[in-house]
Amino acid sequence: MRRIIALLVMSCFVAGTFAKVPVMGNKIRLTDNWEFLRQDVGNIWELVRPVKKGQPEEQPIWTKVTLPHCFNAEDAVDPDLNYYQGPGWYKTCLKLDNPYPDGRVVLEFEGAGQETDVYVYMTKVGSHVGGYDSWNVDITDAVRTFLASKDATRFGGEIPLSIRCDNTRDAEMIPSDLSDFNLYGGIYRYLNLVYLPEVSVASLRIEPALDAKLKKGMLKVSGTFYNPADVREALVEVTVKNAKGEVVSTRTLDKITPLGDLDMLDIQIDKPQLWDVDHPVLYTCEVTVTANGQKMTASERFGFRSFEFIDKGPFMLNGKRLLLRGTHRHEDHAGVAAAMTEEQMIQEMKMMKEMGVNFIRLGHYQQSEIILNLCDELGILVWEEIPWCRGGVGNETYRGQAKRMLTNMITQHYNHPSVIIWGLGNENDWPNDFPEFEQREIRSLMSELNTLAHHLDAERKTAIRRCAFCSDIVDVYSPSIWAGWYRGVYTDYQQMSKEEMEKVKHFLHVEWGGDSHAGRHAEATAPIRKEGESEGDAALNGSALVLKKGDWSESYIVKLIDWHLKEQENMPWLTGAAYWPFKDFSTPVRPDNPVPYMNQKGVVERDFTKKESYYVFQSYWTEEPMVHIYGHGWPVRWGDADEEKEVLVYSNCPSVELFVNGQSQGIRKRNSQDFPAAGLRWNVKLAKGQNILRAVAAGKEALADELSFEYQTEKWGKEHAFRVTSTPKEDGIVEVEAQLVDSNGIRCLDSRVFVSFDIAGDGELIQNQGTATGSRKVQARNGRAQIRVRTQSGTSCVAVKADKVQTSFITVQ
Repeated sequence: MRRIIALLVMSCFVAGTFAKVPVMGNKIRLTDNWEFLRQDVGNIWELVRPVKKGQPEEQPIWTKVTLPHCFNAEDAVDPDLNYYQGPGWYKTCLKLDNPYPDGRVVLEFEGAGQETDVYVYMTKVGSHVGGYDSWNVDITDAVRTFLASKDATRFGGEIPLSIRCDNTRDAEMIPSDLSDFNLYGGIYRYLNLVYLPEVSVASLRIEPALDAKLKKGMLKVSGTFYNPADVREALVEVTVKNAKGEVVSTRTLDKITPLGDLDMLDIQIDKPQLWDVDHPVLYTCEVTVTANGQKMTASERFGFRSFEFIDKGPFMLNGKRLLLRGTHRHEDHAGVAAAMTEEQMIQEMKMMKEMGVNFIRLGHYQQSEIILNLCDELGILVWEEIPWCRGGVGNETYRGQAKRMLTNMITQHYNHPSVIIWGLGNENDWPNDFPEFEQREIRSLMSELNTLAHHLDAERKTAIRRCAFCSDIVDVYSPSIWAGWYRGVYTDYQQMSKEEMEKVKHFLHVEWGGDSHAGRHAEATAPIRKEGESEGDAALNGSALVLKKGDWSESYIVKLIDWHLKEQENMPWLTGAAYWPFKDFSTPVRPDNPVPYMNQKGVVERDFTKKESYYVFQSYWTEEPMVHIYGHGWPVRWGDADEEKEVLVYSNCPSVELFVNGQSQGIRKRNSQDFPAAGLRWNVKLAKGQNILRAVAAGKEALADELSFEYQTEKWGKEHAFRVTSTPKEDGIVEVEAQLVDSNGIRCLDSRVFVSFDIAGDGELIQNQGTATGSRKVQARNGRAQIRVRTQSGTSCVAVKADKVQTSFITVQ
């Protein structure tokens, strides 16, 4: 099997298949000087023909962009449109300066969706199907041919490069358009220009292992070469370094033939430093190949670690039980969709680690190499999966893509010590892409994928989520539970999990939680609808029976999460669980959500704004002392004048003292099994008007949290009008807030009507962000809705509208 894979890797540069280029010098990100057209063209000549100003050839109009770039940066969450699915073109001119005489010029795509064609001038040099795996194209010969042609003169020595991406709906491709996420189009990961010598390292496979006592490490290194010139002799030098950069081992292989697969190193290392979630120690392997006087060094990092899923029991890392404290990630962000920058990825993964995450499921597709590197560095274990998600099984092309993407994912990410699970599918019991849905066909492909995964990687486990009739095929299985959201009540969580655990050999619970509309809060929450409780009260309280009606308060979700985390500490057989997801993300199948087209189950919004639930996880999962009073996004609470109101504090400190308007309300000791808030809760009387809460970790005066809010005792009637205000923010930005009030001007603090914003004038709405304050249509949060305006140094009129409510206007400048 390794020989077959090696041959595929060798052909990848020519055929545009699956290899990534190893870490090396002479790799340049092509981010600037691009133009984009979101439609198709008549032929490739349109992109390179001479154009005179004022002539028809100037059409259509192209837009200047930078990479990464996504077709659907905004329309994925436009409340009034279907997101664009179709072809789009990118074009630029390359200035090449290859330092290697007779070397190669390669384009490395870290990910582009969903089908891609690449042209040098008018020559098609490569194609790829699949939006998530890395691939590359050798353009050397096409460049030489173009430069030798008469057409090269008018380009002044530069190379015209055109790229067509296409995310058109196609039932015979994965993932399915029934999936609960967008199938984005564009060059939404980095595109790299790579210079290679005549002979280079095409791939490295690093196989670290440990003995039973974890005292001795065994290390094998093999690799393949890219050698289109058929050079017959090369020198290979292998160096292994520890985390401090100290050389652990070296080997020189002289006069080797750089063709096929080469075993480079097979050594033993005494007392290796182990990779762990708390101390992620990384070694480095460097391989230098020298041929015909040209030298190239490739490097890969790796780690020594051992893991085990105990039958019917917990998970073990390096011989010790580790509760997997996990979450999920979609490649999606406000204003850019899938086209996240490296800086944004770093911020996101660090936020996860600071929340206490030690495990992540990368749903539902292979993700950027940058993310895997960060998991290695931060100490986050990984379940990574292919995008076989919903819809059934298609033809042989469909099946071939699934197998190819599994091969690509495992081959490209094999060396990452963070990876412990290869996912084969998600919700494969979901039919409807085809007239026929047969379980035996699902099982057949699943079995093929499982066999392929174990051939490619004998160490790691395979897994799927939610397809019970395939649970016996894979090593690890996660059912669908969703206690307190889609099923039952959250207090049933442990019992439901135990029942599911007993059905399979290795149980791991991924996907739990529920939606919350950031900034929406409720004065009381109940896991079930109480006897005699009206439907309206139950909705306000966040009852599971009426959640579908759209009252998704942070108050309810905080308690749902709190209960799950409390229970997980008391389940000794539990391998772990992964909350779904870390960040709100866009989806075409949820147009009626409070923020249209958004899955709002994240603990942070789509722009990284933290919700209250982020701090609940911190209080259970982190050791760095923290204190957080629930309700920082709750400016107005309500109730009767002498009514006691619940105050929750989430902290990992042993005890906390609460002050209300300067008066101590006593000290509470933390006990994780004392629900809610691990016992850090108070029932207090609030003053009408402004109130200040302050929570102090006992014995640590410097560790405190404070918030202020207004307490409203007036009762309100039906929504009648808006009270609209504007507040200047950073330079040139004004925030408009619309508060719903009744006919007496009293704030309607439970209103959740949809509010729409419109603008006329010089400015523009900062909209289509997929956030509670970045959508021109949004459901009110406790009777208020907000949006920001970019004034552009002028004056604008903003209109605020809602059904059966008087339209209001405000001038901003």
